[in-house]
Amino acid sequence: MNDIVTKFRKVAVLEGWSFVVLLFIAMPLKYIADYPVVVKYTGWVHGVLFILYVGLLILAANTEKWNTRKWVIGFLAAWIPFGTFWLDRKIQKEPKNWA
Repeated sequence: MNDIVTKFRKVAVLEGWSFVVLLFIAMPLKYIADYPVVVKYTGWVHGVLFILYVGLLILAANTEKWNTRKWVIGFLAAWIPFGTFWLDRKIQKEPKNWA
């Protein structure tokens, strides 16, 4: 597997965890416990990881010559909770033909 794809998979998992923490821990703390500072910092980390994710998605798609369907699936996976975990597993099992 290409080095860029490996980096993309690692960032995908980190981005996925940051999204899960933001949605299921930080947001409830903000609205239930009136502790908004958690969202500020978790959101910042998630934003940085999302930008890295999209950048590495573009690099991996160009390097591996992914068709439009693959990179659209990769982009949409970041918007669905647990989507990047599914994508990572899919790429791991079928690196050349995952979509």
